[in-house]
Amino acid sequence: MPFAETVDLVLTVAARTYSFEAANPRHEHEYHLWEDVTLPDGKVLMPGMITDASNIVEHPELIAERLERYARLVGRDHVVAGADCGFSSQATYRPEVEPRVMWAKFDALAEGARIASGRLWR
Repeated sequence: MPFAETVDLVLTVAARTYSFEAANPRHEHEYHLWEDVTLPDGKVLMPGMITDASNIVEHPELIAERLERYARLVGRDHVVAGADCGFSSQATYRPEVEPRVMWAKFDALAEGARIASGRLWR
């Protein structure tokens, strides 16, 4: 389901931070909706910067670019890096993403956040 169809409902939830998928190919383009949707005061977005839909480790520069994209739209104080969902889309005994790959993705997430922070907070 496109995020644009539910974002207004999501923003009615009494939460400070909203986490959502933004790194997988099905949702990555949806950052554009923040050009027209106003984030309420005091709220924070936690878009996914790494995806559970692939065993490919995202490059930290790509993660930084994704974060900067959101920061340009809602302000640098209103974005924090997150992960798309969990690392298994099914309740099974076997994860879909190899655990070593998962941890490499989180390392890339941390490095990408450091890069973006350096650029956004100079």
